[in-house]
Amino acid sequence: MTASISIGTPQTREFEVRRVPLRQPVEWLDRGWDDLKRIGMPGLAHGALIAILGGVLLMLGSTHLYLTAAAVTGYLLVGPVMTTGACELARRLAAGEPLGFDESLQALTRNPDGLTHFGGVLAVIAIAWFVLSAVLWESVFATSLPSLAVVLWGSAASVSPAQILGYVIFGGVLATIVFALSVVAVPLIIDRQARASEAMRASLRATLANLPAMLVWAFLIVGLTVIAFATLLVGMVIVAPLLGYATWHAYRDLVA
Repeated sequence: MTASISIGTPQTREFEVRRVPLRQPVEWLDRGWDDLKRIGMPGLAHGALIAILGGVLLMLGSTHLYLTAAAVTGYLLVGPVMTTGACELARRLAAGEPLGFDESLQALTRNPDGLTHFGGVLAVIAIAWFVLSAVLWESVFATSLPSLAVVLWGSAASVSPAQILGYVIFGGVLATIVFALSVVAVPLIIDRQARASEAMRASLRATLANLPAMLVWAFLIVGLTVIAFATLLVGMVIVAPLLGYATWHAYRDLVA
């Protein structure tokens, strides 16, 4: 009798993606809202932590317009991985498993490599945004970046609305890339132990296969995020877990 041993890179898994109707993202939010009411405090605790992190970044960047814009954009770019705890709570609710803040942290140990690699990709994109936005700020806006003294003591930068619009559009391109790579990435990583590359590829395929519905989903995410920032991040306590739960339901509908 002979035995064969396979040596090399594990075979990449391809996850089948489904098509969903245009209105499906609204259904994801409806289910997410139901989860928010059923799960209660553990999810709100995650929302509070995410809001506190955003508040710290805003305070650090409040001394200069560039720092504020860069901090907010970077915060949003890594947002998908921050909803890991909420996705885990939605998964546990669907599976009938115990719910609690401590239990939600088990998502970090179920597939740490996948989460770490995915978070690393988002971090690289965020860092790239800081670098590219600095170039944009100096070359297009003709405005120098803040010095250490400005960062410490504060200063106001004078830029036109058209310049700010260009800055937002430029950041929106990177945000679109992150959205396409993360639609189902986190729940796929924690639920099926997918590698980061597999999860991002599935997210991209799901996005391309459902462009109309994904436009609606992106619009809902942006709208809720704007509300959260308009309330000085107080609303983020609810918005963050709501989007995390809705992301879980999006995954269940989009990935066979």
